[in-house]
Amino acid sequence: VSEAEISREAADMEMNREKYVEELKKALIAGEESAGKYNFAISRDEENMECHFSYERNLKDGSFRLGSLKLQEVPSPAEVVKELIGYCLDCLGRLQAKNEHLQKENERLFSDWSDVEKRLEKCVEAKEELEADLYNRFILVLNEKKAKIRNLQKLLNEAKESVADAKCTRGSISTTQMTTVRENDYDGSTDEESENLTQASLPSAPERKDSLLGSPDVIDTAPRRKRRQRTAKPAGTGAKMATYETELSAKEKPDLASQKTSGKRSPDVMSLETLENTCEVEDLFDDI
Repeated sequence: VSEAEISREAADMEMNREKYVEELKKALIAGEESAGKYNFAISRDEENMECHFSYERNLKDGSFRLGSLKLQEVPSPAEVVKELIGYCLDCLGRLQAKNEHLQKENERLFSDWSDVEKRLEKCVEAKEELEADLYNRFILVLNEKKAKIRNLQKLLNEAKESVADAKCTRGSISTTQMTTVRENDYDGSTDEESENLTQASLPSAPERKDSLLGSPDVIDTAPRRKRRQRTAKPAGTGAKMATYETELSAKEKPDLASQKTSGKRSPDVMSLETLENTCEVEDLFDDI
């Protein structure tokens, strides 16, 4: 096919020459992409003894003719057949080499897949062993936690019981203390009343004694002798008076101590003792 014929057919198809050449290559060179897309036909003219080769492209709604060639008779068809057979053998060799390469690649991939499968099986076994180990450890930890929880609950119950017992004990102790305090308060009130009565009776005797001794208006009803009129005191009178006052103070101190401790003598008894003491003083003065 000459270049002029290709340019003429591209012009008839209203296509660019380069694009038309690409379409011819796709149509005339067999390939996976061109399978089913092109149709080829050979027609023979009996009158002129010519053969035409046409090729078309299939579309969705129909097909359009890409071009046609006029086949010429060759003087030595054996050479043409030889070339065709050589071309086919070359293609077959290339395809066989490609097939062998793909087969080797397939074997390599299969071996890799086997290794990966073995590794995956080992990983699965290791995973199962690890899961079993973790499960056993989890069971042990869970049992320990349950035991600790039971012990803590036991301790908590014991603590609650001890707190309740302590509260009961405190309640009983507080009740006993309140009862004791009330009894002590009752006894203390009676003691305070008796002490108040005793303290109220104690000052009466000294006050009565002081009133009898210091008051000039007390009338002495006891019989006594007439006093002698003295013009001058003897020389030993001062010493006897000092001795008498010492004895009198010594007598009065035990009497005051006995009055404070007992608190049971009446004011009348105190007044009688005071009168007797005054009588004794006067008798001493009379004797002097």
